Amino acid sequence: MTLLSKPSISMEDIRNTIDTYIKGLSDELYTLNKQARLSFQEFKAQTHISDFLEQQGHSVQRGAYSLPTSLESIYGSKGRCVNFNAEYDALPGLGHACGHNLIAIASVAAYLALTHTLRKYGIDGRKLLGTPAEEDGGGKILLLNAGAYEKADLSLMIHPFVEDQFRPNGTIGSAGQSSIAIVDLIAEFRGTSAHASGNPWDGINALDALVASYNNISMLRQQIRPDERIHGCILQAPKITNAIPEYTKVKFSIRSPKMNSLKKLSQRVRHCLEAGGLATGCEVEITEDLAYADLWVNDPLCSLFKQHMNLLGVPLSQGSQSENIGGSTDMGNVSQIIPGLHAIVGIEAPKGTFPHNHAFAEAVGAKDAHLRILEAAKGMALTAWSAIVDDKVFAEIQDHFDKMRKTAENLGL
Repeated sequence: MTLLSKPSISMEDIRNTIDTYIKGLSDELYTLNKQARLSFQEFKAQTHISDFLEQQGHSVQRGAYSLPTSLESIYGSKGRCVNFNAEYDALPGLGHACGHNLIAIASVAAYLALTHTLRKYGIDGRKLLGTPAEEDGGGKILLLNAGAYEKADLSLMIHPFVEDQFRPNGTIGSAGQSSIAIVDLIAEFRGTSAHASGNPWDGINALDALVASYNNISMLRQQIRPDERIHGCILQAPKITNAIPEYTKVKFSIRSPKMNSLKKLSQRVRHCLEAGGLATGCEVEITEDLAYADLWVNDPLCSLFKQHMNLLGVPLSQGSQSENIGGSTDMGNVSQIIPGLHAIVGIEAPKGTFPHNHAFAEAVGAKDAHLRILEAAKGMALTAWSAIVDDKVFAEIQDHFDKMRKTAENLGL
């Protein structure tokens, strides 16, 4: 596709558009932060975002792609399709300690700014997608499988982090870092109940099976690589001591840098779980959740976002595939299908704070965090604009993605 004309645009256009909505966006963000909901339960967030978009004149499909808490808003029907991912799920007991409320508002703001500018200059381009259940459930993977990204050329989002992590380098964030692939295994152990004192020899102890499996995995950790992780929790255990436990349930999260190494490690963990059942005589049933792929960093796309953010007074590092955020995201799966941006933007937080704790949950509700994330929204909108109207820019982004895919295929990643 070649555009016949490339309209001139100033950053003031997008900045002023977003500024017009700041009060509404800030109120929406405050509401989301106070009404955090877990994966697949984010109906209030979905409703508030959808209502707000409709108030701005945009149509919204709620429950898009058969996901009850998803949403989709599309502007136009032609031109390159730039997708903004709006996450809005929370953590059990911690609320928005991963800052998904800020992610949602950044994507909404970027979408509104971009569509306003596209309309002003008569350019086609689209869309916003509400992506639930990132923390648990793989919402983007489900949307990906349902065809939500089929017509998208790019997928953009930002993620808040603690700016002190970047200050030593003279920046307050990174335009792109990779993530760790992850998969969850849930094991259920079934034995036979018996009186713990009267006839314990007739019992088959499901708690012993769980403990043996846990110990097996603890020993396995000595032999895994430094960049791999295994961590778990007991989901169901006996509540009494005078009966041999007949049922227990445990969940383990397994992380490794790439999908191929994740498959190997998860198989070793599976053997540890099976061995616990074999040693105790229990039946073992293992369920595997959706695997989150490692994130592909698109260098030209990161460079473009970095340039726009630097001009907005928000200095970011370039980032690279070799840098890792230390966590996992279902955006990794999207980034291996179409070119993607998962930029890290720092906000002020108490020293020593890290996402997934109460202090970070408080930090993402601060006014300064709102303003910082709106600056990031401007950067995303400008990045999307450049990719839509500039054929050379888009070609560089696509070419880098194609090379990454070819390399991954050759290496069996």
